Amino acid sequence: MGRFSAGNPGGPGNPHAGQVAKLRAAILRAVDEGDIETIIVKLVEQAREGDLTAAREVLDRTIGKASQSDLLARIEALETIAAGLSEDRA
Repeated sequence: MGRFSAGNPGGPGNPHAGQVAKLRAAILRAVDEGDIETIIVKLVEQAREGDLTAAREVLDRTIGKASQSDLLARIEALETIAAGLSEDRA
């Protein structure tokens, strides 16, 4: 019987999946839209203050993680955005 044949159960699966699902559900019950917004505002504030970890998180979540193929284009786009932010603050 091959690995992908009909009737092959495919193994036990993830033994922790049920517990992870319960934890995610608990988090979703505890957090509302306002909490998420407060967290994001603080993260962006930390990024603006020079926290590179926060900046990376904000950028990865908004424009996506850079791949080698589009790294130069993303850097140029970020430089344009940064120049605009500098002008807004001046």
